[in-house]
Amino acid sequence: MGRQDKTHKPHDQLAEALAEDMAAVNALIRSRMASEHAPRIPEVTAHLVEAGGKRLRPMLTLAAARLCGYAGPYHVHLAATVEFIHTATLLHDDVVDESAQRRGRPTANLLWDNKSSVLVGDYLFARSFQLMTETGNMRVLDILANASAVIAEGEVLQLTAAQDLRTDTAVYLQVIRGKTAALFSAATEVGGVIAGAPEAQVRALFTYGDALGVAFQMVDDYLDYAGDAGAIGKNTGDDFRERKLTLPVILAVAKANAEERGFWSRVIEKGHQREGDLAQAMAVMARHGSLEATRLEARHWASKARAALAELPAHPLRTMLDELADYVVARTV
Repeated sequence: MGRQDKTHKPHDQLAEALAEDMAAVNALIRSRMASEHAPRIPEVTAHLVEAGGKRLRPMLTLAAARLCGYAGPYHVHLAATVEFIHTATLLHDDVVDESAQRRGRPTANLLWDNKSSVLVGDYLFARSFQLMTETGNMRVLDILANASAVIAEGEVLQLTAAQDLRTDTAVYLQVIRGKTAALFSAATEVGGVIAGAPEAQVRALFTYGDALGVAFQMVDDYLDYAGDAGAIGKNTGDDFRERKLTLPVILAVAKANAEERGFWSRVIEKGHQREGDLAQAMAVMARHGSLEATRLEARHWASKARAALAELPAHPLRTMLDELADYVVARTV
């Protein structure tokens, strides 16, 4: 029964299908996050890396490479690279957001300090570039270097856009493409590139990763208001308290009357939040149907991801990727 429960989730099925490759990725991650001179580095990285994350991004790289028939060793390097980039951005994000919880555990910046989180994040970025150069593939290097720049750009854009009521859905999309979708699409694209897949398949893998990443972040932003704190590993309403303009709020602001606009200006732009404001924000979003609209938009992007897979060869891993896109948005039902 336990086995059945475990394998009904697509990411668990992927983990099982890619178990041997993932063991190699984990071994590589452990060896490369060691530091002879600074023991704080493995302490901080182990806290995050061993925190029980789904390892979804590296699995996407492994799945894309295997799906395209790759039989060499370098998909493991690329998967580890993707996980290092992801972990580095988490360390930096938690400092920027002043977060206290990540995956249901205290964040590194809370357990150690901001300086350690920033500097260890820098170390992991450096390690990720060492790993990707070992593949000897310039196109892979270009894709992952570009993704790293887009991620940083998205975070900086969010600093100015997140508390500006003029932020619209186009800017929001640019932000989430940076903070989430850029690494998803790079993860899938490099899998196809290292496998020497035809250009149409490489493009399809990019499109799948991009759309999956957008859906994934929209679901995250939806669940921040509509989810269960225990299930999502962070506090409900964190985005509201951090004054982040995510899609549910952007859609509500677009339909706001003068009184509601004044409310959003006070709590988001000015940051003057009082007891009961989160409940009022939820009531305004319910009035305008902005949570439901966010849910439907996430489903649209998941459908786009699934449609992209049609270009790829028939394979059990393709079926799992299809089910994964469906599962990402199934959390919003």
